[in-house]
Amino acid sequence: MENIISPKYLMELISNIENTLWSLFTEKKYRNVRFYIEKWHRHEEGYNFNDSWENFTIYKNMNQNIDLTKTLHNIDAETLLKIAIDLGIDTPDFIPSIPTFRNEIKAEYPTASSTFESAFKKIESEPNIAIGLANSALESIIKEILKDDRINNQIKGNGTLYKLTSEILNVFQLFPTSDIPEEIRTIGSSLMSISQGIEKMRSEKTDFHGKTRDDYKIDSPIYTYFVVNCVTTIGLFLNSYYKTKFPKPKVEREINEIDELPF
Repeated sequence: MENIISPKYLMELISNIENTLWSLFTEKKYRNVRFYIEKWHRHEEGYNFNDSWENFTIYKNMNQNIDLTKTLHNIDAETLLKIAIDLGIDTPDFIPSIPTFRNEIKAEYPTASSTFESAFKKIESEPNIAIGLANSALESIIKEILKDDRINNQIKGNGTLYKLTSEILNVFQLFPTSDIPEEIRTIGSSLMSISQGIEKMRSEKTDFHGKTRDDYKIDSPIYTYFVVNCVTTIGLFLNSYYKTKFPKPKVEREINEIDELPF
């Protein structure tokens, strides 16, 4: 990960982390910021000084308070990314559609938004749990769309992501409708496959359905980034298509007599 983050992006990321940390604590800022950074610090004592190891150095200023700027610039890129995610800072280089997706669903799909925020924060610390939560967030969005009275679709509480995707693509006439271009049907079929893959990964490779010691479980964030990218892309598309195909009725404001007065 160190080699795939540009220095320019790292500079911006460090600046965002620094600003967020100083605004995070209302009291005893220097002490609390230091305590927070120390929770990311790893140190091992060796037999002598040369054998000692630490993942980064915590620097102090002339007043013996933490020099946050210098310390952050001393932290490796992967840890900086984990800190950014923990603080809820957007990381568009790794999940490009995250900022747009979060803004889109916050007001319209509060349940999905809460679930997705939890998924986002667990990408690095609990990658397999994050996959399950991302799956649930997408399910929630599709269920909300299908509850629209104009769609008149009956949703079962236990609908899986694959089944829900099949229903909404059918409503949107993107699959398996025959009177659309073959290429569109192919894309619709691919969306079905993606949803099935996410669902199977949640069921078979995460802790959501219980695992034994010998079962394989996702433990690398790189797969989780891939899944979350898919969820945000699909979610944004479905919501955009829904708003285009089923626009909300305009509410005409009633004009009172007082509104007609010129003063």
